Parts: sequence; C-alpha cells; structure tokens
Amino acid sequence: MPDRILCIVHQKHSRTRRVGRFLKRKGFELDIRRPCIGHALPERLDDYAGVVVFGGPQSAYEHDKFDFIRQELDWFPTVLDAEVPFLGICLGCQMLAQVLGGRVHTHPDGLFEVGYFPVFPTEAGSEIFGDADVVHAYQWHKDGYEVPDTATVLATGDRFANQAFRYGQSAFGIQFHPELTPSTMELWSGFAHKREVPGAQPVDEMKSVRDAHDQKVRRWLDGFLDQWLATDAR
Repeated sequence: MPDRILCIVHQKHSRTRRVGRFLKRKGFELDIRRPCIGHALPERLDDYAGVVVFGGPQSAYEHDKFDFIRQELDWFPTVLDAEVPFLGICLGCQMLAQVLGGRVHTHPDGLFEVGYFPVFPTEAGSEIFGDADVVHAYQWHKDGYEVPDTATVLATGDRFANQAFRYGQSAFGIQFHPELTPSTMELWSGFAHKREVPGAQPVDEMKSVRDAHDQKVRRWLDGFLDQWLATDAR
C-alpha cells in the first residue's frame, strides 16, 4: 500500500491541521499541493493511499474567477476513475458534488453556517458515524450543495440540508470541519464576527459547545480516517 496522502489546500498558507496530524501519526507522508500558487496536480495516483481536498474561501461555482478551481474540477474525474480513497472537506465536498452533477448554491436567506451546529447521521451514515444520533461539528461556509442522484446522503443538517455523502466505494464529502483545532476555531470565528457574517453563532456559545464536544469529534475523525483508508478499491 502506498504511504503518501495527497492534500490539496486553497490558500498559500493553509494547513492540514488535525487531518494531516492524524494521518502522519498513522505513518503517512503528506504531499501538500497548492494549485492557487501554481502547484501541479498529479496525472496518476498510483503512488498515493488517498486524496484529501480541503476547504477554502472560494466557491465551487467560481471556476471562471479562479483558474485553479477550474483546474481542480477538471482533475476530479481522474481521482474518481482511479478509485483512490477521496475525502472532500467543505469546499472539497462541494466541488465533488458539483462534478457529480449536484448544484452548489448559497442559502436562500443569505445565511452562513459559522459555529458548532448539529449534524444528523442518516441510516446509511451509521457506517461512518456509528450509533451517534447527532454530531456537533464546527462549520464555516456560505454555500450548500445538492447531493447527486448517484451518491448516498450520510448526514443532514437544519440550516444546510446536506452535510455528508458518499459516492461509490471510496469517495466521501463532508461539509463540516473536524480538522479544526480550538485556536483556529477562535481565529475563524473572530473573523466571521468582524465581518458581521449573517447567521454566525455567538463566540461564547461556540466555545461552550466546543468544550462539550471537541474530544468526541477528535475521536470520530481518528476512527473515520481508518475507515476511509480501508475503502481503497484498488
């Protein structure tokens, strides 16, 4: 089995945070690419155990504004055809949905989802969420997405209906951010309130929910990454 994970991030100084840290603890080397500053995307994925596409401030439908978004969207079929384990987080999730035919869109009332909001696993989602009835995970996004007909919904939400889905054996999209550390949460949340983002949860409430649920999210992410890597169809 290859021992490298390809990680795609969307800003010059973006980091892989808990996802990267947990994968390295599991013995994997990270190949971090930043198409936003000209990094190339590999044509073959034989040397990778998995591909993670992280979030970013861009939108999946901004491919005419950002050349690298178009580049990534055009590259996604290469990943799916290779049947390598794929994980899209937030923007990465939305891009996967769009490539598969699902519409990516803003909230009809102009609301964002910023803070710790409940995510409800579906019956099909029990394979990755276990017996959890609800997961309180950190969110920071203004876009939602429609789940393509060829995919399976794994989790839903109140403000944005679709929170996780699976395509085929080894491709997963999650809307929320289990990779965030508490310090990054405070940074991102402070930025949201400075911008007066509509719908952002009060920071004190975010901290309270984080303190109650962060360790659960950490444990879930660690176990999920093992499950995800085991879906390798090759």
